[in-house]
Amino acid sequence: MIAEAYAYGMKMHEGQLRSSGEPYFNHPIAVALLLAEQKLDDASIITALLHDVIEDTGSTWSEIASRFGNEVATLVDGVTKLTNLELSSKDNAQADNFRKLLMAMSKDVRVLLVKLADRLHNMRTIRHLRPEKQKRKAHETMDIFAPLAGRMGMQWMRDELEDISFRVLNPDGRKSIIRRFIKMRSESGDVIARITEDIRTVLKQANVEAEVFGREKKPYSIWRKMEEKNESFSRLSDIYGFRIITNSPVDCYLALGAVHKRWAAVPGRFKDYISQPKSNGYRSIHTTVSGRDGKRVEIQIRTHEMHTVAETGVAAHWSYRDGVRFENPFAVDPFKWLATIAERFEHGEDSQDFLEHVKMDMFQDQVFCFTPKGMVVKLPRGATPIDFAYAIHTRIGNSCVGAKVDNSRVPLWTKLRNGQSVEIIRAEGQRPQATWEDMVVTGRAKSAIRRSLRDERKATWIRLGREIARVALSRVGKESTDKALDTAARRLSLNDRDDVLAGLGSAELTGHDLVGALYPELLRDNVLPTLDDNASPVVIGLESGQEGRPAPCCNPIPGERIVGIATRGKGVMIHAIDCAELVEVEDEPVRWLDLRWGPGHDRADHEVRIEMIMANGTGVLGRICTLIGEQRANIVDIRFLDRKPDYFRLFIDILVRDMEHLTNVLTAIDADSDIAEVHRHRAAAPVQNRTTTD
Repeated sequence: MIAEAYAYGMKMHEGQLRSSGEPYFNHPIAVALLLAEQKLDDASIITALLHDVIEDTGSTWSEIASRFGNEVATLVDGVTKLTNLELSSKDNAQADNFRKLLMAMSKDVRVLLVKLADRLHNMRTIRHLRPEKQKRKAHETMDIFAPLAGRMGMQWMRDELEDISFRVLNPDGRKSIIRRFIKMRSESGDVIARITEDIRTVLKQANVEAEVFGREKKPYSIWRKMEEKNESFSRLSDIYGFRIITNSPVDCYLALGAVHKRWAAVPGRFKDYISQPKSNGYRSIHTTVSGRDGKRVEIQIRTHEMHTVAETGVAAHWSYRDGVRFENPFAVDPFKWLATIAERFEHGEDSQDFLEHVKMDMFQDQVFCFTPKGMVVKLPRGATPIDFAYAIHTRIGNSCVGAKVDNSRVPLWTKLRNGQSVEIIRAEGQRPQATWEDMVVTGRAKSAIRRSLRDERKATWIRLGREIARVALSRVGKESTDKALDTAARRLSLNDRDDVLAGLGSAELTGHDLVGALYPELLRDNVLPTLDDNASPVVIGLESGQEGRPAPCCNPIPGERIVGIATRGKGVMIHAIDCAELVEVEDEPVRWLDLRWGPGHDRADHEVRIEMIMANGTGVLGRICTLIGEQRANIVDIRFLDRKPDYFRLFIDILVRDMEHLTNVLTAIDADSDIAEVHRHRAAAPVQNRTTTD
């Protein structure tokens, strides 16, 4: 089957060339070779040979299925769909596409293994692309594919993908690291060979049979440590890495004892991932010691089986030996993480949150903390007691009011360390605070906090929306009943009446929308008082046949001194006498008309926008809306400009009779203790151009 796939792929790609000028089919061969080196199954290798035939040739899913079976056809189709995702997009499409990528993986993780091998070979030959495309692909690889390879446990692939991307994105930085390595070797000789021999001697004396390997860290790994620790190259302590590969877990601990007996361990640099494996199946002991000449060196100790998982990760779950599936006892089920991710974000998370949280889950290292009863809780590096609380249960996180770490009370923003015991202090009735979102690092905690805050805001919006609905319907002689709101929900394609009220309270809907959904004929008959674009206010001073319209820049109302400016084709624009726009026509007195308001303006049908800054507290906005109603002014629209943990800044459009009426409204609002500032807002954009009015 592999030979047939080879022949079929070569035939389909015949005559096609890569950017380098070489035959295109060299690429599928290289991808298949990468998977064969990882001892993957036949279907994966065949998929690698055919992974571009649907996209780049005349081949179809049906033809591949008839020749190679449905399994291969489905895998090829999955890889094709991943290839077509624009993962490097900077807008929400990146998040949506990343979600699709993970969902495709969840059906068969081999799709991802083929795609990662495809990306690795493309990165190895990236120099043949245009510079701008190289940078785009490098950013995409650094953001998405390298951490995905790491999360799947394929550390060797992650290292190479990051290093190639680093070479494209920061060639000078990479060259600087390499030059320093060369200089260091010339000054101190082959340190790796000497330390490797020292470790072998120590293990032999302890009767531990093991293999020992040494290496310099990758340039990007060194650069990242320099950035994280804000240290120069010369001050970094762990630029060398050594691995001890033993025959059994017992030998791992014997080797650890021998190493620590010979060299001093560096405090705080010990991690036992054998007793507490990482979630991607990684097992190893990490320790840093002061070795030869006082140089700090990092040593990893693991068994051969653990080493296989550490190198190939999820691929170890699919590996074959002599055609027989090889079950590695240390390989994790590749679907567990995907199932956890899918479960975590099933409660209405938007795509941007999904991307943010999955990236966190891929990038973060782990710390292990304990509950007072001794249960181990795995958290990412930088996690706080709030993350700990949500990791146990959402209910515990929501009701958290404090924490004790190792029996000492600590602030909730404290970063937890390995081995600490954490006790959460709770209080019934406590709700998550908006500031918590900046304190936590886990996707689970962020998601729960946002959901709780959203639910709390929705309750406030519903209370406010109920008042807006009452006012809007009363103006057309109708009553706001539950049945009416249920009917509006169906007409507006919303779930229920609460969604209608929340939409009104959050300014996503207006009273105009509500009335239009229930009584569209009333809108057609112009029953609702609106500010008609073509309506002429009753003013004195217009000549016969002239049409006057309020200028959108100042939107004058009765009680203000006004002036008319004649405009070609637009009649007369009526401005307040203090309007800043009048400066532009002060040298054209012939266009000016002396106007004043006529009698009869006793209806509240002049629209004014007020801007206010108010405390973010329960019931504040509802109270302000009640104040406006008590002053016999109607709310037309509400729009939030800023939502902060302690205050809101918003626009409220209201209908008033005149300046005296507006002054009364502003005075009543300003007297409220939760209002920091309130004033009339001269619209920067034409008020009459709004898409909705009440």
